[in-house]
Amino acid sequence: MKVTKEKAEENRQQVIETSSRLFREKGFDGVGVSTLMQAAGLTHGGFYKQFESKDDLIAKATKAALDQTAQRMSSLIGKDKRASLEKAVGLYLSGQHRNGVAEGCAFAALGPDVARHGPEARRVMQRGIEDQITLLESVVETEGKGSSRQEAIATMATMVGALVLARAVEDTAVSSEILEAAAHSILQK
Repeated sequence: MKVTKEKAEENRQQVIETSSRLFREKGFDGVGVSTLMQAAGLTHGGFYKQFESKDDLIAKATKAALDQTAQRMSSLIGKDKRASLEKAVGLYLSGQHRNGVAEGCAFAALGPDVARHGPEARRVMQRGIEDQITLLESVVETEGKGSSRQEAIATMATMVGALVLARAVEDTAVSSEILEAAAHSILQK
């Protein structure tokens, strides 16, 4: 049965979105092509008609995850810089976000994997990091203590690092303590 161009593009987007979630949850090497295709409701045979390689899909799925992260963070930004930062920190450093790996931050979930993959995925991640830094520059306060870019980088590094650590520990109390300490550090400035 021949698939229309529209249906082929719909299938391709379904694979990218499904892979974006599964890669965040299991890592790039934690899920194979046949599992990705099956999870998207498609057969393994169609993969190479849609993507050049798994690395090609990794780059596209990483971009989709980063786009989702950017949209979520952008939706929190308003005219009041302090309130926007508080909302962003509150959402990002929450137990719900910590537990929602598959739908959560692409930086925390995919950063270590991207560092071990090809240049295309790294370029995609770098662009996402630059975009996130720019977004954070619009809400951080420097009070004459350095540039807004430096403060945005430090804020992002604190948030992402705290989320990685909070997800890495077994004890929920320690995990929550990490998230709370990071939020306090960012917001006390």
